[in-house]
Parts: sequence; C-alpha cells; structure tokens
Amino acid sequence: MTTRSGPLDDLLVVDLSRALAGPHATMMLGDLGARIIKVEAPGRGDDTRGWGPPFRWPGDDGHAGSRAEAGVDDDSARESTYFLSTNRNKESIALDLRDKDVGGDRDIFLDLVARADVLVENFRTGVLERLGLSIESPQERHPRLIILSITGFGHDGPEGGRAGYDQIVQGEAGLMSITGSAPDDPQKLGTPISDILAGMYGAYGVLAALHERDETGRGTVVRTSLLAATVGVHGFQGTRWTVAGEVGRAQGNHHPSISPYGLFRCADGAVQIAVGSEGLWHDFCAGFGLDPATPGIATNPERVGNRERVVNLVEEVFASWKAADLLIRLDEVGIPAGKVRSMDEVYAWEQTASQGLLIDVEHTTLGTLTLPGPPLRFFDTGGREMTSTVHDSPPVLDEDGGAIRQWLSETASTRQTPGRTDE
Repeated sequence: MTTRSGPLDDLLVVDLSRALAGPHATMMLGDLGARIIKVEAPGRGDDTRGWGPPFRWPGDDGHAGSRAEAGVDDDSARESTYFLSTNRNKESIALDLRDKDVGGDRDIFLDLVARADVLVENFRTGVLERLGLSIESPQERHPRLIILSITGFGHDGPEGGRAGYDQIVQGEAGLMSITGSAPDDPQKLGTPISDILAGMYGAYGVLAALHERDETGRGTVVRTSLLAATVGVHGFQGTRWTVAGEVGRAQGNHHPSISPYGLFRCADGAVQIAVGSEGLWHDFCAGFGLDPATPGIATNPERVGNRERVVNLVEEVFASWKAADLLIRLDEVGIPAGKVRSMDEVYAWEQTASQGLLIDVEHTTLGTLTLPGPPLRFFDTGGREMTSTVHDSPPVLDEDGGAIRQWLSETASTRQTPGRTDE
C-alpha cells in the first residue's frame, strides 16, 4: 500500500461491508486518506467480484472483455469492473468470521476492531448476531469505536429485516414513480443511486460522529439505509406531497415546476436548456425572436400549466438549428444549456479530466488502469491544491492478508489505538 495523505490519514477503518453501499462509504473515507482494511470472505470475496460482465483478465487490452482474447483460461484471474468501481484505496484480508479457534480468523478480526476508529457493516439485521458479532459487543469493549451500519429498509420498524437491493428500493422509495417518460412508464436510474446515496450519507454520518468523539471521548453507532437515503433526496418532490398534497409522477425529460427546462429536439439531435427565472425567459425570448408576454405562457406558473404548448413552441424555434450551432447561440444569449453526452464522451471531455475525475492506478494483476476519480478537491487559503494525487488500485482478494497479519503481530504489545480505553 502507498502511504497517502489527507484529512483522515490518522484513522483506521475496518470495512466488513460488501456489494455497494458500505464499500462506497469506505471508498469515500479512503479517498480522504483513511486506512481502509476490507475484510472479505475467503475464496469468493466481496459479492461484486463476481458481478459481470464486463470483466478484465490479465493481459487483455481493456476492451476485449473475454478470456479467449486475453489468453487466460482461469476465471479466478478475472477482475470485475463493478468491483473496481468502488474499492480503490483499500487493503484486502480474507477472514472466516466463523473460525472461533484461538488465534484464528475471528480473533484476527477482533484484533483489527480493537485498533479501529470506525467499523462499517451492511449486513441484513440479525446476520452479525448469528456470527456472534452484535453491534453492541465491539463497542462495549471499545467505547471510542464508531460503527456505521447500513441496511436496506432500516434496522427496526415493521419491515426492518428486509433485504434491500438497489432497484427494489428505488421502487419502494418512490424514485421510479417519478422517473420515466410517463406515469405508466416507471424507470430506474441508470446507476445504483440508492446504494450510492446510502454510502454517501453513511460517510457523512461517520464524519459527524468523529467530530462528536473529539468532544465526548466516546463513539457512536451511525445508522442509515437505502430507504432513508433515497427518501432523503426526494427534495421538492417530497414537499410536493407532504405540503401541497400533490403526487409527483414521471413526465419524461421536463421539470415539473419550471418551464422551459428540459430536453428539446433540434435539427440534428437535441439540447437541454434550463430557463430557471423570469429574467432568463425574457433573455431566451429576445435571443430567439419570441414575445415573452405571450398570453398563457408569460409567467412560469402559466408555462408549467401549458408545458406541451411551450415544448412545441421551443422545438419549432429549434427545428432549423443544428445542435452545435444552437449551443453556441444559447451561450451567447446567456441560457444555461448542454448536450447529452455518452459515457465515453464524458471521460474524453477535457473538463472531466481537469477536475481530477480520472486517475491512473497500478493494479497487481491487470497493470495500469484508469478509474473514475474522487469528486472532492481541497485547497489552502492561498489557492494551492492540497488534494492527494496518489491512489491505490482496488486490491485482489486477500492481497494484503499477510502484511496485515504481520503488522498485527509486530504491534501487539505496543499499540495505542483510538478504539480502546483500557490500555
């Protein structure tokens, strides 16, 4: 592992989570410099190691995606691009938590927890207890330990024990009902947003708990769920119901409360515009020869109520414009606008690279990989960037097991760890 710097580089996080929500939370903490030790099941590791295709094999060119073209016959040598997406800046150790022999894997795990600042888990309610590892037990022994627990629907309540997979929760939490071309066309988002949001809220909660520990000297159990995280981003769609009594429904690529705001066809494709104020409406109309005081669409509430009329009007104006020329004109007029980029276009975009959103890492078996980078950058008061440009590749299964065991052995009698107060 590379020694990395960052605002959390004095912290140790033991990551008992798998799949996406928990690993995303720990990746965020790792991006900030924390040491992340990922505990995986022997032989198979994190569930996402098997999620694919696409996979990469040692020796392929990053595009072939097949072991025949990579010249490798052993499936154990492949790496899932899904796993690679959410496990940078971590170490891996394979431990069988059912091994209760003295000095066995369970004892190694407990030794790790004794040294940790944070423990992260996202098992279904009751799974840890069946392993003899209730949330309360490590914190009783190590009162400064912060535990992040992520579940599907919450750890309590009438449905607290339900398994929470991302698409299931996108549906149950209402997100799919407001996403799609029309109310009878519910659609999930193209990314596992409920998982990712739960990880983000979890990391946010851990940072608050670390701050509180500085004041109280004691740790906290931080709980969130895919359900809570998804409801937490309802935004205006939530108050649309709780305050106004109006049920939001899917209506395609146009904003339910602002018009014109959405995707509009032009001569050779489409562009997106956001006319988010009456001032911008007047600017838009002046730039394209429209009367802003046209009866029925003079104000935003009127335009929202007559959205189809507004869409038809805008698309009539755009019909003679090619997208590239139209985006230039919209910029001249001062209207926020953009194109819809494919994923390859996003990662080829100079603006993406300029924000540190592409990083190169050296993978143990795959060689140099380009990964999406962390979304945060830090600057001092003089404007100098302090963000670390050094990142570690996602580990192969148990890649660091030997080194971690040796570290535990060598530091057994001398350590002073944040998680313990009895030393």
